[in-house]
Formats: sequence, structure tokens, C-alpha cells
Amino acid sequence: MPNTYYLILLAMLLCITALAGCLYLLKKSMGIIIKEPAKDVPVEAGSLPQKPAWVRFHVHYYGFALLFLAFDMEMAFMYPWAVVYKELGITALIDMGVFLMILFLGLLYTWSQGGLKRQ
Repeated sequence: MPNTYYLILLAMLLCITALAGCLYLLKKSMGIIIKEPAKDVPVEAGSLPQKPAWVRFHVHYYGFALLFLAFDMEMAFMYPWAVVYKELGITALIDMGVFLMILFLGLLYTWSQGGLKRQ
């Protein structure tokens, strides 16, 4: 029985490889690529940018990015939790409550340290 799983996996890999090859051949058959020097230049609203493309951002914005990732992961964990909530009952409710409380305490700490103020 486990050998059939390997055969299915091999068939899937072959299908994916064949699909990628077909898409590559389709792209090649669409037309000739003309190399132009202006194609690789970044533009802003149709004109050349005044500043270089690699601009450093203030370190303050990385805190916002980390907060976004934390609460984004919260949503990613809440969906499977909601699916199994009926099966697990109060245990699942307590577990999610503890998880949300830890995230909320992190948000309160960030707020108390001034991490959410605009500069």
C-alpha cells in the first residue's frame, strides 16, 4: 500500500514537470523578445524616479511589519481552530483564549513602549 503513495507522488511530479515544460514552450512560441535598454529601468508614474530604487526605510516600520505578521498568523491559526472547535469543546476555547491573551499582552506592551506612535 505505501508503494502506491510513491507512485502517485511520482505521477504528480511528472505532470507538474510536463505542465511547466508546456508553459515554457508556449511562452517561447508567443513571439520574439526585443532587448531594449529602457526596459530594465524602474519608473514611477511614467517618469524616471528622482531617488534611487534601493531606499532605506526607517527602523520604526519594521515594528509595524512584525505586528502585522503576528496578527496575520493569529488569523491563520484561528481558522483550523474554528474547524475543530465542536470536536474539542471547552479545551479548544481555553487554548485559543490563552493564545489570544498572549498576543493581546504583546500588543499592550508595544503600545506602552510607544511602538505604535507615528514619527
